[in-house]
Amino acid sequence: MTVKPPSLPQYLKDSLPGRRGWPLAFAHRGADTARENTLAAFRAAVERGYGYLELDVRTTRDGVLMVFHDEVLDRVTTGTGRVSDHTWEELARVRVIDPALTGAAAGTPGAAASEAPEGEHLLRFEDLLTEWDDVRLNVDLKDDAAAEAIARIVARHDAWDRVLVASFHDSRRRRFTRASGRAVAMSGGALAVGALVLTAPLGLTRFVARRLAHVHCVQVPVRQGPITVVTPRFVSRCQAAGLQVHVWVVDEPAEMERLIALGVDGLMTDDVEALAAVMEARGFWPQR
Repeated sequence: MTVKPPSLPQYLKDSLPGRRGWPLAFAHRGADTARENTLAAFRAAVERGYGYLELDVRTTRDGVLMVFHDEVLDRVTTGTGRVSDHTWEELARVRVIDPALTGAAAGTPGAAASEAPEGEHLLRFEDLLTEWDDVRLNVDLKDDAAAEAIARIVARHDAWDRVLVASFHDSRRRRFTRASGRAVAMSGGALAVGALVLTAPLGLTRFVARRLAHVHCVQVPVRQGPITVVTPRFVSRCQAAGLQVHVWVVDEPAEMERLIALGVDGLMTDDVEALAAVMEARGFWPQR
């Protein structure tokens, strides 16, 4: 039985006309570890030439979809506790700070008020979506409620071609599909990617992508524990099945060069300057 590759959505097609073969450059959480997932970080990446931003979303207690990675606030903000236990009004008073400044300087009991860093405001997804009308967002759903929330926001702004939906939990991608009723670019979760990795040597990549996983790309680390995921055979089999291969998180220029030479379709980085410089030297810049 012949199985056609999944149809490539506009989000990924936009990377091809006029510059076929360009690998995409994603600013991972804004590619600024001192102020991750903040508007300031994303603005700096876009100003540097990035057209693809990777981010995470979670819902507040009152259902507001915010851009944030961790389940709790403690690691990168002046707040404490679970994100889902706070309203957006409460979180608007919290600031994102450099994780190196957590502790006394972050305003723990006993610290002087003057020692607390000012930091960046937390960010609502809708505010990021409407900041630009051409920048693409690679959105990782971090809780179940985020699936329905993002579907409502994307529908309100008719931004279907500007989002790629990802999650480690494939069930959240399915929830988004049910809530949206639309086909958008999707990356496989842990089960989908695991199935693709295991079946690639059997020549079943296209069947799994089309009939089981319903994805358009895979976003994977170079290695997962002792297993090397991104091999020449894995990349070629995925691409033959119509799947793009995006690799995270790559910060070393030499490794970026190696992966581009291998033929991957995208790289995610925490080093905004390093990836931009590598892409620039190859003529793959700017990407906005």
